[in-house]
Amino acid sequence: MKESDKNIENLIDKMMAENTLESPSMDFTSKIMAQVLVAEKSKAKSYKPLISKTIWILIGFGLISLIVYASLFSGTQSNLVIDKSYTEKFSAVFSGIHLSKNILYAVLIVPFMILIQVGVLKNYFDKKYEL
Repeated sequence: MKESDKNIENLIDKMMAENTLESPSMDFTSKIMAQVLVAEKSKAKSYKPLISKTIWILIGFGLISLIVYASLFSGTQSNLVIDKSYTEKFSAVFSGIHLSKNILYAVLIVPFMILIQVGVLKNYFDKKYEL
C-alpha cells in the first residue's frame, strides 16, 4: 500500500504543478460590494407617515371652518351653555386635592421635557441609521 500511496502523491504533485492558482480580477471586491449595496438599498424601507400631509391639511381646514362657523353664527347668545350644576359637581370632585408648587411644576414641565427628548432621540437615531 505504501507504493500506491506514493504513486497517488506523485500524481497529485504533478497535477498541482501543472495548474496554477486562479486569482480574481482586480475589481472583484468593488463589484461584489456594489452588488451588496444595491441589495441593501432595495431592502431598506422608506419612511411613510401614518397620517399623510393631505389628511393633516383637511383636518386643519375642518377645524378652522368649524371655528369660523361657530364665531359667525353664535351671535350674542352662546349655544354651549353648561349648566351650573355640572360645574359645581366638577369643582366638588377636585376641591379636596391640594398640590404643592413642586408637584405642580413637575406636572407642567415633565411632559414638555419628554417631548423634547423624543425629538432629540428621533433626530439622533435618524442620523445614526441613515443609509
